[in-house]
Amino acid sequence: MIAKHFFLLAAAVGLAGCGNTPPAPDWKMTAHSATERFTSAYLTGNSRVEDADFRRAREALASTGQASMVLRAELTRCATRVAALVFEPCTGFDQLAQDASPADRAYAAYLAGRATAADAALLPEQHRAAASAASAGNDGAAATAVQAIADPLARLVASGVLMRAGKATPQTLRDAVDTASNQGWRRPLMAWLGVQVMRAQQAGDTQEAQRLQRRIDLAAGQPKT
Repeated sequence: MIAKHFFLLAAAVGLAGCGNTPPAPDWKMTAHSATERFTSAYLTGNSRVEDADFRRAREALASTGQASMVLRAELTRCATRVAALVFEPCTGFDQLAQDASPADRAYAAYLAGRATAADAALLPEQHRAAASAASAGNDGAAATAVQAIADPLARLVASGVLMRAGKATPQTLRDAVDTASNQGWRRPLMAWLGVQVMRAQQAGDTQEAQRLQRRIDLAAGQPKT
């Protein structure tokens, strides 16, 4: 399940249950499936589908009148951008931030690359070690903690956070490229390869830069819908 990384909708919508649990309301099913789809669509480079399914998820969540639900959809969307090295304001969250919980605010700060030690304690468990190390200025420990994250999307998001905060190591880049490649996530793959190209050029390694650019060209040449 691609969205299970987030503490967001999986927990907030609460679809899990046993055989005696009444069927989930339609809005929950719609929000959950649309979140899965818009996340996948963004990572694979299908902006049209991502936009349509995000609107569908947001509308379903907004029907509850609970700002926390909509906030978490916005954070989920912003997290996918960080995974693909698109560092922009999380405006959808900002517009509703006055109703955000401390955990929501902590996650937003984390995505922005400015989580404090106090924020780290409120994050989803798989992000706490990396965020705590980064907030303490221990870049090496933060990079190691990111490597240890099992969920691919969580690992890419955490890698993007390190990059945004200027704490990413060459190993962080290699791991991010491998993660995106293994999942077939074209958008973050091309973004992370682009960073590697830039660093190879800065190091004067023309051959390596050309090799990486060929990977980018191959990924970019795949059909898009």
